Amino acid sequence: MSSYSFRLYVTGETTLSREAEANLRALCKNRLVDDYEIEIVDILERSALAEEEQIIATPTIMRLAPLPRLRVIGDLSDHERAARAFGLPGPAIRDEGRG
Repeated sequence: MSSYSFRLYVTGETTLSREAEANLRALCKNRLVDDYEIEIVDILERSALAEEEQIIATPTIMRLAPLPRLRVIGDLSDHERAARAFGLPGPAIRDEGRG
């Protein structure tokens, strides 16, 4: 099981939805490497879940784990601000095979 779990609520296949997904994936890849999972929920197809979670705008991203649950509304285009909002660690240092 991943340490971080996110749920992205979108409304259909729009440019904003695709941008939000791409930004979330880039943020996670940069900050969490492989220690995350992302679920995409189209509220047009799963309106009951959106209602249960009281989603009032899209895109909305929820950090489900670790607790406490957090939510951010927007496309996450400001990666630094989004990382702070979700309490993510600094950028991952990758071993490029040097040395």
